[in-house]
Amino acid sequence: MTAGRPRGDERPTTDAAAGTTPPPADAPIPRQRGGPSAAGDQPVPAARREGLWSTARRLRRLVPEATKGIGVTLLLALVATAGKIVIPLVVQQTLDRGISGSDGVDLGFVYAAVALAAAAIVVTAGATYAMNLRLYTASEGALATLRVRAFRHIHDLSMLTQATQARGGLTARVTTDVDQMSQFLQFGGVLLVVSTGQMVVATCLMLVYSWQLTLLVYVCFIPMVFATRGFQRRLSTRYVVVRRRVGDMLGAVSESVVGAHVVRAYGAQRRTAARVDQTVEAYRSAQSRAQVLVASVFSAGELIASVALAGVVLAGVALGVGGALTTGRLVAFLFLMTLFVMPVQMLTEVLNDGANALAGLRRVLDILDTPSDVRDPAETGAHEGAKEEHFRASSGRAETGSHEPGGRDLPAGVLDVAFERVTFRYPTGPPVLHGIDLRIPARARVAVVGETGSGKTTIAKLLTRLMDPTEGRVLIGGTPLTEVRFSSLRGRVVMVPQDGFLFDATIADNVRYGRPDATDAEIVDAFERLGLTDWLAGLPGGVRTPVGESGGQLSAGERQLVALARAELADPDLLVLDEATSAVDPATEVRLGAALLELTRGRTSVTIAHRLSTAETADLVVVVDAGRVVQLGTHAELAATPGVYQRLHDSWSAGIAAL
Repeated sequence: MTAGRPRGDERPTTDAAAGTTPPPADAPIPRQRGGPSAAGDQPVPAARREGLWSTARRLRRLVPEATKGIGVTLLLALVATAGKIVIPLVVQQTLDRGISGSDGVDLGFVYAAVALAAAAIVVTAGATYAMNLRLYTASEGALATLRVRAFRHIHDLSMLTQATQARGGLTARVTTDVDQMSQFLQFGGVLLVVSTGQMVVATCLMLVYSWQLTLLVYVCFIPMVFATRGFQRRLSTRYVVVRRRVGDMLGAVSESVVGAHVVRAYGAQRRTAARVDQTVEAYRSAQSRAQVLVASVFSAGELIASVALAGVVLAGVALGVGGALTTGRLVAFLFLMTLFVMPVQMLTEVLNDGANALAGLRRVLDILDTPSDVRDPAETGAHEGAKEEHFRASSGRAETGSHEPGGRDLPAGVLDVAFERVTFRYPTGPPVLHGIDLRIPARARVAVVGETGSGKTTIAKLLTRLMDPTEGRVLIGGTPLTEVRFSSLRGRVVMVPQDGFLFDATIADNVRYGRPDATDAEIVDAFERLGLTDWLAGLPGGVRTPVGESGGQLSAGERQLVALARAELADPDLLVLDEATSAVDPATEVRLGAALLELTRGRTSVTIAHRLSTAETADLVVVVDAGRVVQLGTHAELAATPGVYQRLHDSWSAGIAAL
């Protein structure tokens, strides 16, 4: 515990005042929402539909290592292609000079040609191996960077932005969408590089052997090339739907597993299975629609290739009869044509994988393009400072001091809190908070009470800067939150959420999130300061007890005890608790109550209180109704005054008495 913090019964006076007027009695109470519904994997607002090359340029800007060493890789691809071209040349020379020459069969020439072909095969294999290795290494390194950047950016997005996206959709962007790109680069990317070089070299040599036959081949395939452009656009659109359906499916499966106890408790297995089946069927349908396009183009390619081959044979025989083409040159041309046609036929498969990968890449890039609306001023100090100056000018305040580029730290010592004309609304809904003015003195124990949907939790999120106000500003220690570096804010202000989320690790590992360098002894001390030594001693492994996934091996109340110990270890100057004592057994509630009293002693605390026993022991009670602060004072004052608090407290007391 910080040495300078008083831990006695020192209490501040409740001289705060709310500068708001109560709403009319018949004013409707807006329901507080967590943002727009995210029933599916919704497209991100920043999404842009771009062409292939534009998307590739965006990827290169974000992940420069994606093209690192590309020149050497292309050179190896050229060598691998040249090695394949040697075989038709050897066949042609063997037929025309080694077997059908004017001097008869020349075995020495034939053996030399075979040796050359063997050497070419070895060189081709070596170049192909080196090229594949470089492509795999570069692509996986680039995709790992992209995956990490996407993951970190998702965590940088505000809670409001995350609420508009289904959990499965966000997970898919970091996992399956990137995996789809990996699969394409490991197969389609290699094939695309080799095939492009193969087609170019084969075309050049075909022109050398017979420009007439080469023209015939292109006449057959050029219409397919133009048709493929439209096909690629349609396929890309369909694969965007496929990637979204993957996100929906992941979300449905994940939700059914996490909520398995609720599903079984309410006998909802059939309904849950039907929902999962629906997402699986939607994915299958979207995938089938994409594959119909692929199958049609592949069949067209097979037909065109057969027609071109038949045409070349007929035209080649006619040219041979006229003496313009030897047997060896015709056979070599057919070899070269095969090298040309195979990549064209494989183009549909490449486009199929490429369209799927491109859809995944665009989804990842769209997430990265989504701005972080709650930004760390350590990275965007000048921008936030300009906003703050605009607020001061518009409000007529002549506040001294200037904004420091790179943000500011919270002042040393205890912290007070101020809300100045704070209004907040979700993008698709009405205002949740209306022009709140509120002062919370340092070291005050404050309870925020109100009916469900009144805006209490929104106040907690604004106070910890999980979201920013639509209008107005929040100050801690006299410093606007938009100017405070996240490193300072997270070190001095801690929020204990309602669910007390725990990671799949030990109790010590979870408590250590409050201070990563803490020893086991310091963690035990934190439990001891909160009076939880007896509970900790009753666990089989003490602080080394595993808690399971999402803390499933502990009860809801025990998870909250661990969350409080985590906050105690962090030693914040401002503590925000959101309904941290709900849904627990009586014995655990006693432990929680004692732990909370110790945890909040000597520091400023704001508790979102649904159990009014918390309000009874608070220094200051803030009553919120319909997004406005309608009452402010001590429990004794408010309980004796007709109004919202008296009604809520009477209702709560009657419920307790009936138990």
